[in-house]
Amino acid sequence: MIEIICVFVYLKSPSGPILCLRHKTNNNKKEPGMRPLQNLKILDFTTLVPGPFATMMLADMGADILRVESPTRPDMLRAMPPYADGTSTGHGILNRNKRSIGLDLKKPEAVAIAKQLLAEYDIVIEQFRPGVMDRFGLGYQDLSKINPGIIYCSITGYGQTGPNRDRAGHDNNYLSLSGLNGYSGRKNERTPIMGMPIADLAGGSLHGVIGILAAVNQRHISGEGQHVDISMTDAMFAMNSLFGSNYLAAGTEPESGDTNLNGGSFYDYYRTADGRHLSIGSLEPQFFQQLCATLNDSSLLELANPMDSEAQKLLRQKIEAIIEQKSLDEWVAIFAQKDCCVEPVLTFAEASASEHVAARDLVVDVQTHEGGVQKQIGSAIKFSNSTPEYGSIGVPLGQHNNEVLKALGLDDAAIQTAKDAGAFG
Repeated sequence: MIEIICVFVYLKSPSGPILCLRHKTNNNKKEPGMRPLQNLKILDFTTLVPGPFATMMLADMGADILRVESPTRPDMLRAMPPYADGTSTGHGILNRNKRSIGLDLKKPEAVAIAKQLLAEYDIVIEQFRPGVMDRFGLGYQDLSKINPGIIYCSITGYGQTGPNRDRAGHDNNYLSLSGLNGYSGRKNERTPIMGMPIADLAGGSLHGVIGILAAVNQRHISGEGQHVDISMTDAMFAMNSLFGSNYLAAGTEPESGDTNLNGGSFYDYYRTADGRHLSIGSLEPQFFQQLCATLNDSSLLELANPMDSEAQKLLRQKIEAIIEQKSLDEWVAIFAQKDCCVEPVLTFAEASASEHVAARDLVVDVQTHEGGVQKQIGSAIKFSNSTPEYGSIGVPLGQHNNEVLKALGLDDAAIQTAKDAGAFG
């Protein structure tokens, strides 16, 4: 039996005191299958990567995600190869645990249905350029009149305001305009292309999740909803904090190959005898001393001054000469019991098969539409009182149309009328 302790608290807000109910459950008891976000219901109007990754994270933690998709302009991710079980693998993972309804928002009947959903789904996430949802009649101002408590998150390249708000963009553009690409990589070399869209995921998805959950908490306090404006360029500019502060506060601008983390020190990747690479990050004194002892070269200690660029260059050259004498497997064996921040650069296949990934449940089996299973990357967030549930891979567009519409109270005749009007494409 769960013990509930009720406390009534009056909180101040601009509109007057609000009566709040707070409860605490016995820490020794928990509801079976309870998940952290199972009380959140979110309408997802996003496509491709930033929004879907954000709502995938929220769905893994229990949120009810209903995707509102265009039947006339499907999400490009659905068509992106490779395919498994007849589904794009990218779509299969980024849209797992979600339901889908197909609505042509150019039709007033479809917009009316979307507005009806607000009675139950009081969090909206969208990824159109500024003004597009307003033209549909589904902008924040429109929806907040229907539901003042709505939390409305917009993820865009440049935000809802500013000179670039209407410009098209992609991940490399946001990284470039944020200044991050300006000092990434080694001196006199082309800015490196990363293996993942950093601005989309770290800038759009993660900041979107944080913004939504922060707004949910504020709504618990004030009773009011709000518009959360996420700009991927803003987010990446903010992530310059470590080295950007050097310029803003001290006038020292970061440059390529100039910092401890971008090639200005021995912190780097080193080629092995078999053409693989070893990552060495032994920056702290205790780690650096163990690195030198393991490499059996005491002369390295004389070049430890991080402020001496010439010493760092010579140090890197000496380490390169040592590392290229053995294969990656040999170095892995040598450093296996050493605590000095040295690890192999793995392929994704190798990482997937590693003991760490297995121990942390980072590769999981998710049900397909045909009743089989598909391996996917699992949730990286671990809770002591709950575990992620993986219901199914991303579903076909509009699979839950009838289910959702009937839950709204529409009978077969009303559904057919909306269908005849082209609301579902």
